[in-house]
Amino acid sequence: MDLGTGGQTEVGALEWVLVKDPRTAFHSDQNIEQEWRALGYTARPHMAAAGQEWDAFVGLLESLGVKITRLPGHESVGLDSLYTRDASVVCDRGAILCRMGKAVRRNEPMAQQGAFEKLGVPILGRIEGDGCLEGGDVVWLDERTIAVGWGYRTNASGIAQLTELLNGLVDEVIVAHLPNGKGPSDVFHLMSALSPVDEQTAVVYSPMLSVPFREALLHRGMELVEVPDEEFPTLGCNVLAVGPKRCAMVAGNPVTRARLEAKGIEVHAFLGHDICLKGSGGPTCLTRPLRRRVLNSSRAG
Repeated sequence: MDLGTGGQTEVGALEWVLVKDPRTAFHSDQNIEQEWRALGYTARPHMAAAGQEWDAFVGLLESLGVKITRLPGHESVGLDSLYTRDASVVCDRGAILCRMGKAVRRNEPMAQQGAFEKLGVPILGRIEGDGCLEGGDVVWLDERTIAVGWGYRTNASGIAQLTELLNGLVDEVIVAHLPNGKGPSDVFHLMSALSPVDEQTAVVYSPMLSVPFREALLHRGMELVEVPDEEFPTLGCNVLAVGPKRCAMVAGNPVTRARLEAKGIEVHAFLGHDICLKGSGGPTCLTRPLRRRVLNSSRAG
């Protein structure tokens, strides 16, 4: 039976998330050793340390009132399945299964589908054929407006299919062209450079935003909290809104944290050396929101 999914927002109170324990995603120390270099991790993650960090992160979310559902293990997926956001998109009609631009992650949407079916989460559709779409490239700017990053993980066909699946649910799909960065092997999504923290505020790393997209954010009246160059590699821009003006971020980004707190944003920092920094995935990547409470003041497109 569906427990109630949806809430087309990145900043409404986070009520229910799908996560995956690294001890499940990593399978074994032997598997970590076989995969981490090919997946582009910056260093080898350690199972015990990752488990301790993840327990603390999940405990933080639970202390903030978030319901946690753990994604079970699946033999066809690997280390990157820790980053549950990427394999699906959730809207008010259910889940959309992605088709991963990173080929070694292609089985993750299927693994999530099995979990959704057991939870009673409706499957609205899936990205198929030559389309590629990853959830880290999809950002709700408000209930009726969505931004999608077009880069190496998400292509034009994937964006077109997503737009069709969301017909009637959104008024505008804003395509944000992503930079080349370090090339096709780089771990980069739109949410690597943009994290909304309330309806009028977003954390951004402007050097990785196109001029038209950045100007579109400003035109919407958003205030941009800039991440300094030295805190981009430490995931200062990957910030999970737990509710309006309340967020979680990886520890070790003091300038960004201070800038957020100066705007009245409540910041909860957690250690993410093995679960975040080594795999270049912050708290937004670690969580697939299944339900958020939409704010009464949410703006239409």
